[in-house]
Amino acid sequence: MNSELLNKLLTITEEEQNLIKLENKINRNFYMDSELNVVNSKKLLDKNKLITVRPHTRFVHFPEHTHDYIEVVYMCSGQTTHIINGKKVVLKKGDLLFLSQNAKQEIYPAKQNDIAINFIILPQFFDSTLTMISDEDTPLKSFIVDCLKNKNSNTAFLLFEVADILPIQNLIENLIWTLLNTTQNKRKINQTTMELLFLQLLNYTDTLSYSNEKDHLSIETLRYIEENYRNGSLTELASYLHYDFAWFSREIKNRLGKTYTELVQEKRLSQACYLLKNTNINIDEISRQIGYDNISYFHRLFKNNYGITPLSYRKSF
Repeated sequence: MNSELLNKLLTITEEEQNLIKLENKINRNFYMDSELNVVNSKKLLDKNKLITVRPHTRFVHFPEHTHDYIEVVYMCSGQTTHIINGKKVVLKKGDLLFLSQNAKQEIYPAKQNDIAINFIILPQFFDSTLTMISDEDTPLKSFIVDCLKNKNSNTAFLLFEVADILPIQNLIENLIWTLLNTTQNKRKINQTTMELLFLQLLNYTDTLSYSNEKDHLSIETLRYIEENYRNGSLTELASYLHYDFAWFSREIKNRLGKTYTELVQEKRLSQACYLLKNTNINIDEISRQIGYDNISYFHRLFKNNYGITPLSYRKSF
């Protein structure tokens, strides 16, 4: 990270100075409205904002708490230690941690050189803005968004170890720069940059650590489909992951609510929609590109799912 940015983040904030005066005990009224240990987004977000960024507060032990928002923590330097749903997670430089609304989090005190940035994000952010820059609602994207938004999900966190991935590091540095500097359209810049960051992360799910084994199976399956939807097979995937074929087939249905074939079909059709809307590629060629050599079958399948033919879909744009 740029040394000028790091030096600015090293400065002890007014909030941290007040914590030191309180002998490193948190002021509950600053973060919470009641005794329920739920950090309230209204305390941290300006009215009508869906996302904001702020330096991680150091020098203090945060007892176990939850959030009414989605929190993302980026480690700029040093490290921080978190207990998330009973599991110890140590963030190192370059790590990016997504905490769902389901997460119960405890944070150990950070030292002055342990610099992190927190992103405070309301769930509606993913409904209203992510779709604006992505025409294709892929099964993988839908799964990760649902993990973060759904309070009933078993997913507590998703940890991306992306220290060596330059485009992601650049986007995060852009976010931090707008946080520390006066910039026109600051709010819009932060929001759009966060959207781009999320889309980039979908290309690097191989860097993911999970809060439970079920997430591993689900994301590995969806990642394989994302990369091999044209000609991949469940047999190949089961062999790669060292799972029994019959057991694996049942688990996909149990955990993702759809069969492997249905998930492949969903990905193929979403890709077809993207190509129909954004390119002039011949419709028959699109059918072949997404994995359907039987052109008539593709037309029937598309109409059954969307109620119109591929040609009508293209003309609507």
